[in-house]
Amino acid sequence: MAEYRNSDETHERSTSAQGMSRRQLMRHAGWFGGAVVLTVASGEVISHMAGPRSATAGTAAGAAPASGTLRFVQISDSHIGFQGPANTDVTGSFAEAINQVNSLGFRPDFVMHSGDLTHLSTAGQFDQVRQMMTSLRTDRVFTVPGEHDSIGDAGRAYRRMFAGGTLGDGWYSFDTHGVHFIALVNTLSLEKLGHLGNDQIEFVRRDLSGLSSDTPVVVFSHIPLFAMYPRWGWSTDDALEVIALLRRFASVTCLNGHVHQLFTKAEGNITFHSATTTAYPLPEPGRAPAPTPQVVPARQLKDALGIRTVGYHQGDRELAVIDRRLA
Repeated sequence: MAEYRNSDETHERSTSAQGMSRRQLMRHAGWFGGAVVLTVASGEVISHMAGPRSATAGTAAGAAPASGTLRFVQISDSHIGFQGPANTDVTGSFAEAINQVNSLGFRPDFVMHSGDLTHLSTAGQFDQVRQMMTSLRTDRVFTVPGEHDSIGDAGRAYRRMFAGGTLGDGWYSFDTHGVHFIALVNTLSLEKLGHLGNDQIEFVRRDLSGLSSDTPVVVFSHIPLFAMYPRWGWSTDDALEVIALLRRFASVTCLNGHVHQLFTKAEGNITFHSATTTAYPLPEPGRAPAPTPQVVPARQLKDALGIRTVGYHQGDRELAVIDRRLA
């Protein structure tokens, strides 16, 4: 696939990201997602809470799935580096989520971290996340960036460590077990959040053009591709252009983090799943003045965190999604 980039648009997005201070970003400090394992088998998609052409290999062995069965895990919004009463040990809860993934009883085909790997996008935080994810028992680890991974440099530090071999600002696609996967970046226009841009939309158009309409498609992004709660930035302002391109496919599953809570929405052939977090909960839309980290009794924190598993068997139309608490 070729790289499509508009220099004026790239400059505009870079300037916006660099102009956003850490204080401004902290207004969005609660936005994060959860670990998700996706498995499809016998027509059932199962998800358990813990969500490119470039990937990081895991090490440990696990149970092999039946032939034609795809099972993967999505992890999101670990927010490594966060310090606050909502979770005084985000490193520990992320490690517990990884242990839960490794204890599922099968070896996922891959693990996807769907953004906000770090809280302030420092080199040390990125390195810590990368080191922790090497313990995941899987062959491949994929990532997409969150807005917290783009602070101060429009995501350049993230891309240096995690986006080798990707296109544009870190987007990519891949195929496995008869499913086409697309990983999008919608977190670089930090003043408004939730924006894809013309270059990326054109990438999706060309990427999908050669696919049969009966190909299952899974789309990863950090911020939702539907208007969950635009007032808080829980939407992507130009996502309808991508959704229109996905309408012709019989089965489309869109998986995101960012909102730190479970939410599912179906629109015809497209199902949207928001994942929970491994760090701290956020309020439900409209239940608070802003999406800030919520403090809950310590014994209840793990009830708000978790992982998700997803499964798919070749020949089926739908994926199976199951969410599981860390508690």
